[in-house]
Amino acid sequence: MPPANRRGGGSGSGGGGGDRRDRRDDRRGGQSDKQAAYLEHVVTINRVAKVVKGGRRFSFTALVVVGDGNGMVGVGYGKAKEVPAAIAKGVEEAKKHFFRVPRIASTIPHAVQGEDAAGVVLLKPASPGTGVIAGGPVRAVLECAGISDVLSRSLGSSNPINVVHATVAALKSLNRPEEIAAKRGLPIEDVAPAAMLKARAAAQAAAAGQGAA
Repeated sequence: MPPANRRGGGSGSGGGGGDRRDRRDDRRGGQSDKQAAYLEHVVTINRVAKVVKGGRRFSFTALVVVGDGNGMVGVGYGKAKEVPAAIAKGVEEAKKHFFRVPRIASTIPHAVQGEDAAGVVLLKPASPGTGVIAGGPVRAVLECAGISDVLSRSLGSSNPINVVHATVAALKSLNRPEEIAAKRGLPIEDVAPAAMLKARAAAQAAAAGQGAA
């Protein structure tokens, strides 16, 4: 009988362990769902060597772009002895530097040029269906920000770090049509083009329809 009781107790504890494992799995699943809400793009990874008395010590740096695909985006730069750790540090830094990008439908409100160090990036709005006409670093920032129709051109350095920071500078200098109209003291119809107003009204109507549903 005692061995049977032990087996019974073991099965009971095993059941408790199973519950605990289920709870852990649930928590991990919730965390993975939360992390999956953000888009992450690793733009570039560099290996850095430091010469010391005993030889060379290698570390890695990662430039990461993180966004929610709906107007929020941030850029981070992480450094560690291993690539996964460097990427994780870059993601955390990017989340600390989130900023909101003004958009109208799936494009930007107006043409803008951003500069950072030797990087110069020109962005222009595009009609729906155009897509993201941009190189890798610029594309990563725009896709994470939720911009799917835009024209771009790099006018300066091709260094990915400079290009990404120039793109961020361009997005931060964007103004919404409402802000421009308020500064000029004019109605928004006199500031924004008709196509942009039409796309904006269509987007608002679609959002209202989804809210009603």
